[in-house]
Amino acid sequence: MATSTPRARARARTMEDIVRIGREHLAVHGAAALSLRAVARDLGVVSSAIYRYVRSRDELLTLLVVDAYTELGDAVDAALAATPAGPQQRLRALGRAVREWALAEPARYGLLFGSPVPGYEAPAEQTVPPGTRVIVALLGIVEQAARDGLLVAPVAAALPQSLIADMAAIRAEIGLDLPDWALARALPVWSALFGAVSFDIFDMYGADTFTDRAAVFEYQLDTLCRMLGFAAATSG
Repeated sequence: MATSTPRARARARTMEDIVRIGREHLAVHGAAALSLRAVARDLGVVSSAIYRYVRSRDELLTLLVVDAYTELGDAVDAALAATPAGPQQRLRALGRAVREWALAEPARYGLLFGSPVPGYEAPAEQTVPPGTRVIVALLGIVEQAARDGLLVAPVAAALPQSLIADMAAIRAEIGLDLPDWALARALPVWSALFGAVSFDIFDMYGADTFTDRAAVFEYQLDTLCRMLGFAAATSG
């Protein structure tokens, strides 16, 4: 097995420092105000030297996006690994993990799910794989629930042909064994979960509207379970 050279290890450490400082600047100044010159100053190098590692502000943003998606995915994976229960409990664990990470990292959550950064377009080849980890985990939970007969199927499922075609492509890409109706239900569950977290993180309820945001979120998880088609809500 090949070992890394001292130069490669030094470069890796520098890249880690750049991402760390970028996170700090993101939290203080916001994504739109990120500056490579400011990162270079805190890194302790002249501004021209940082371009040997990061070529532009957009490349720094991409590093931060990938870093945030990866950490969020790791948090969800860890929560699911610690929840060897049924699909409904795993859905709740996934939702709580997303919210807890977002509460701990509001600026990074905002980078992923807040307002777009003017002039920046995330490169799909770098950001899609880490960015889809949570939805792939969610769909795996839905697949298990449908396979175990835990979801109540609709009497009739009238879906637009365009949606049916899109879902066929999703099934093929991820390797899912899900009926159309179950995959279609996962769509509003996915968007509602991140909508609920965003309302909380971005304080869209208003500061004094709810006294216990955690209780509100648990109620929303109950609603998501019903939306998905679980016959009975099970807390935990």
